[in-house]
Amino acid sequence: MTKNNVTRRGVLKSGAVAGTGLALPTIFTASSAAAFTNEPTGASVTLGFNVPQTGPYADEGNDELLAQQLAVEHLNGEGDGGCLNTFSSKALQGNGILGKKVGFVTGDTQTKSDAARASAKSMIEKDGAIMINGGSSSGVAVAVQGLCQEAGVIFMAGLTHANDTTGKDKKANGFRHFFNAYMSGAALAPVLAAEMGKERRAYHLTADYNWGWTQEESIVASTEALGWETVNTVKTPLASTDFSSYIAPVLNSGADVLVLNHYGGNMVNSLTNAIQFGLLDKVANGKDFKIVVPLYSELMAAGAGENIKGVLGSMNWNWQLQDEGTKAFVKSFGEKYGKPPSNSAQTCYAQVLLYADACERAGTFNPCGVAEALEDFEFDGLGNGPTWYRGADHQCFKDVLVVRGNENPTNAYDTLEIVEITPRAQVEYDPEHPMFAGGELGKCNPGA
Repeated sequence: MTKNNVTRRGVLKSGAVAGTGLALPTIFTASSAAAFTNEPTGASVTLGFNVPQTGPYADEGNDELLAQQLAVEHLNGEGDGGCLNTFSSKALQGNGILGKKVGFVTGDTQTKSDAARASAKSMIEKDGAIMINGGSSSGVAVAVQGLCQEAGVIFMAGLTHANDTTGKDKKANGFRHFFNAYMSGAALAPVLAAEMGKERRAYHLTADYNWGWTQEESIVASTEALGWETVNTVKTPLASTDFSSYIAPVLNSGADVLVLNHYGGNMVNSLTNAIQFGLLDKVANGKDFKIVVPLYSELMAAGAGENIKGVLGSMNWNWQLQDEGTKAFVKSFGEKYGKPPSNSAQTCYAQVLLYADACERAGTFNPCGVAEALEDFEFDGLGNGPTWYRGADHQCFKDVLVVRGNENPTNAYDTLEIVEITPRAQVEYDPEHPMFAGGELGKCNPGA
């Protein structure tokens, strides 16, 4: 746990021991003088940035942390202001949040739910964090979102793509800016059918946790609706580094498409193994064999190198977009860190600004006032064009990108090309859609 220009403020709590994960309930109570958990009483306010600094998604987490730090600078009136200059809401003035200077503490989720809960719990209890942001795993996001609901603080999710986060595991204190697995299927399937045909046989390798399961379900449903057949679905442990034993059976399966429902280092390793087996050089069922990576990131593409050339997938955002919000963020991030930001970085940056803006518009740090300000909020200027936070489930809706590994990159960051910007209307769905059924949003918890 590291600390940055913040005052430690203890709040009386009791309950589960740190690190016990979801096994025991944690009871949070505000101090007698506060109307809600960690009500700021001094000149500063503390945000908690909970990202994977180690583990298979560490590259994503470290990029998220850079963006979070940049957001704090902009909120405090430092730097060029970034998206404060393009955000359609003009509530933020670069003087902190509600006149209080913004500080932050950080934690390492390790891409493990128990570790993520323990670090978030520590930031809330020991550091007085009033909002938690970050994560690069849906298992982590669901666990931390549940903790924040119990604690009475707002959770602004980082990179979490499973349908469950705003489906069966949705919470009133949690909000997701990132798109989800259903949206990937809705955007990607028509492009796959157009480029590869409607008579394809797919073999899925899937990360064995809630994101992988819902990603597989979404891609299977969307491709089968267009005529594809699913030959097999195989789960792989998140801790895997060598996928050779999972790739070998694909060769004799009768499949002509391999779908890698993997992310981060898992995707880099499984794609590399698939290329080593020569899958893209093979012909099956009279068709050139293809590989699909449903969820892409710039950092994964860089890690996979030439192996991603021509491989299709989807993204939440990309630094090459030309809307004003994207250009402002890319400029700020690039000038500070010497590289373009990833889509996970953009998500965390936007989430920090959205939380601060909601506090300003609500005139309070009370999580219930903040939640009300975010529900059904429509805005522009943070990237991806016009965006809507649906009140029914706290899912964000915006355009979705279909991308391809660039065949002829011009520099180290030109790894992906945008094939299609799928309009928001094509990826929207009813809150009661079967893939999101179960669970209740419930009521906001201020923690008092």
